[in-house]
Amino acid sequence: MLPPSLEELIPADHVVRIVDHVIDRIKLDPLVKKYPGGGASSYHPRMMLKILVYAYLCNTYQSRKIEAAVQSDIHYMWLAGMQRPDHNTINRFRSERLKGVLKEVFSQVVELLAEQGVLDIKKMYVDGTKLEANANRYTFVWGNSIKYNKERIQKQIKELLEYAEEVTKEDLMDSAPGEITQINADKVSQIIDQINTSLEGKEVDKKIKNKLKRVKKSWPKNLEKYKKQEDILGDRKSYSKTDPDATFMRTKDDHFKNGQLKPCYNWQISTSDQYITNYGIYANPTDTLTLPSHLNEFKDMYGFSPEVVVADAGYGSDENYSYMEEQNIEAYVKYNFFHKEHKAKIKPKEVFQAQYLYYDEDEDYMICPMGQKMVRIDERQVETKSGHIKKIGVYEAQNCEGCPLRGVCNKQEGNRKINLNYRYRKLKNRARERLLSKQGVQYRSQRCVDVEPVFGNIKQNKNFTRFLTRGKENVLIEVGLLSIAHNLGKFAKN
Repeated sequence: MLPPSLEELIPADHVVRIVDHVIDRIKLDPLVKKYPGGGASSYHPRMMLKILVYAYLCNTYQSRKIEAAVQSDIHYMWLAGMQRPDHNTINRFRSERLKGVLKEVFSQVVELLAEQGVLDIKKMYVDGTKLEANANRYTFVWGNSIKYNKERIQKQIKELLEYAEEVTKEDLMDSAPGEITQINADKVSQIIDQINTSLEGKEVDKKIKNKLKRVKKSWPKNLEKYKKQEDILGDRKSYSKTDPDATFMRTKDDHFKNGQLKPCYNWQISTSDQYITNYGIYANPTDTLTLPSHLNEFKDMYGFSPEVVVADAGYGSDENYSYMEEQNIEAYVKYNFFHKEHKAKIKPKEVFQAQYLYYDEDEDYMICPMGQKMVRIDERQVETKSGHIKKIGVYEAQNCEGCPLRGVCNKQEGNRKINLNYRYRKLKNRARERLLSKQGVQYRSQRCVDVEPVFGNIKQNKNFTRFLTRGKENVLIEVGLLSIAHNLGKFAKN
């Protein structure tokens, strides 16, 4: 005679029960601390987290659609215990309450899955993808444009000073406030005032007068704007005006189908058995600079570094190899030209390239294609964007004059010179040995079927190809919820 309950209507093996069971087992202390207490009673954060994770598992990302599902879908109603949070509450919980604490929730889920034996947390396959930001594609700021405009202002200031000197017969350049090569809004205002003062009572070209009035009004204001834009840019080359955290990157495909630049985030993940074990959002378009930070986050989450890291050639660099060696990580990471070095046939011209020349590490010399010794004549240090120092040795051939191979080997004036990064060459040799070993071949073949299908699943099956929120912190929450949902969805299928 009684109507059926929601408990009876939901199958025992349904994925919603997996979500409920796993979220019930993790600690939410950092999330609970986000609630100050007092005022009206709040929805319990555990219930809200369950709803969001299940929504992302079901490809439902908009808060209004989640609100509608909580009122009509029996699975959501069962998770929520018949409570009905509205879309504003769901949005606030996602953007405010989960900020800074979702990574800890995610790591607990991964550790629970590792306890079940479905993944090996000490072995990770790393890859990244560029995902479009929720930003206008046509409103942007370019670092090169700022540089060009500042140089143009510097050039015109110099021209105005030269004109004023010619009219007044005075040396204004030396008395100008500060160096003209390092301009700012205050300095430009002072220089323009100085020029105007020196030209008072003199016969001045009408065009110059008008220009001085115009630049006095616009240049200081423009330079203040450029300074703010440079602060936002940091070491990037561009950003979007509607989402300053997003950088313009060239993606493999876009809405015009011709590979134009779009505002994006570089989403990095590490996987094990197609489960996501770590994720991160970065503003730089290349993968090279992301690996140390990604591994540091992994260590912070789990208390140890992974034993094995497998990645493609986008991560092979002096800095990355050095970092993994310091952390005692067994790195199976390719470097540029790895496949080219081991292809069946090398083109005749390629044998003259620096990477194919012999280097004697004990006596510190190289051998050119004609058999001459190339001795070290100089050593310099190069600092990367991340602060890593590379030591570069410069080697020079003894005599290239009259060499029959000069036309193809050395096209520069004088004897051929080659730059050699000692440490990188040594680390590349170690990486090559690992990659060509039986274990290395197995890891390389496994990488493309472990980490790449995860991005394929999220983009195609979960239909997530563009972020919904703006700002790096909000985007991190989105990828965190996607990662938890992906892991629980895969666990439910196994």
